[in-house]
Amino acid sequence: MKTVYLGMTADIIHPGIINILTEATKLGEVIVGLLTDSAIAAHKRLPYLTYEQRKQVVESLKGVSRVVPQEDWSYVPNLRALRPDYIIHGDDWKTGSYSKIREDVFACMAEIGGQVVEIPYTKGIDSTALTDNMRTVGTTPEVRMKTLRRLILAKKVVRIMEAHSGLSGLIVENLSITKDDGLHAFDGMWASSLTDSTVKGKPDIEAVDLTTRLQDLTNILECTTKPIIFDGDTGGLTEHFVFTVRTLERNGISAVIIEDKMGLKKNSLFGTDVKQTLAEIPDFCEKISAGKRAQVTKDFMIIARLESLIAGYSVDHALERAAAYVKAGADGVMIHSKEKSGEDIKEFCQRFRLEFPSIPIVVVPTTYNQFTEAELAGWGATIIIYANHMLRASYPAMVKVATSILEHERSLEANDLCMPIKQILELIPGTK
Repeated sequence: MKTVYLGMTADIIHPGIINILTEATKLGEVIVGLLTDSAIAAHKRLPYLTYEQRKQVVESLKGVSRVVPQEDWSYVPNLRALRPDYIIHGDDWKTGSYSKIREDVFACMAEIGGQVVEIPYTKGIDSTALTDNMRTVGTTPEVRMKTLRRLILAKKVVRIMEAHSGLSGLIVENLSITKDDGLHAFDGMWASSLTDSTVKGKPDIEAVDLTTRLQDLTNILECTTKPIIFDGDTGGLTEHFVFTVRTLERNGISAVIIEDKMGLKKNSLFGTDVKQTLAEIPDFCEKISAGKRAQVTKDFMIIARLESLIAGYSVDHALERAAAYVKAGADGVMIHSKEKSGEDIKEFCQRFRLEFPSIPIVVVPTTYNQFTEAELAGWGATIIIYANHMLRASYPAMVKVATSILEHERSLEANDLCMPIKQILELIPGTK
């Protein structure tokens, strides 16, 4: 019997997919190449359902003979391996970013002696619009929390941007650009204690309590669906940290990062200009272990932030602490430095990765920002956090507008510095 290859993501099974599947069964035995999370995440947003969940759905569809993983965005590797008689696809890939994939498929099928069958696009069905509509409904705490671990497994590097309000959260949620290698967007949000404090006009010394920060975080949770990593500062007393873990987990936060310092917090970017007192290793290990014992799910992550380099110690010092924290149960480590060269971060990542090949490494390239994400990933970094850029961008913009109004004693000259009032009215769905 002849074989037919049908590639799909299958996050949403709509009438268009059923139509193509029906036509495929007329040609022969249908093999579905189901794109893996990694294949999808390299080019667009991670699907709502995991690969195994999507596989279970597709296997239950009438007419599907078997399901195989498609590990690449391109169909070609699977076509060469399976050598089907036909590949079937909707004809909506003739233009746009999919046209190159189409060209490669035609060339491959000619090479193996197969045929490409194109089915007319099902009018009225737009999978992108369906996905967007799903996002407007929102998500659940459980689904949001699990997403970070899925992203870590699916992507070479997870891109996180700071968000300090519902509005900044919406930017992180919705902003994307298309480049030659596909869609580029932020994978999640960083709830920074620095920006949380700054927007309230308070110093970054843990002056804003957890309850207040969670109230503000609720504004972001209500209008976004992407995972959130929470800046937990020192984590406070171990006895208090266990309640922090439970609270964050219950709200669907994916991870908390706590730093191995003690006493009155001083921002790490001050470095040795201020007193930076590190916690004793056994004490911090107990805090990590207590937090892990307190969490209810296996999905929530506790990440240990290493302040050795900030406090003026060596990479060896940081590595010793990192190993102890991983042994205590930390799900990942974050290495921080205020040095601009990035050499200390690079050395740490490479040496840590030799001992711990699969433990996530978080980096925050605020000072060593000359390195690209690909370069940082090459060192071994797993998560890259842009920790304060949204707030740092907004403040000078507001000052510029306010200064213009003072100088001209009217707002006409500031118009070009502001978005149109109609646009701000329509920015949030439901306002109009």
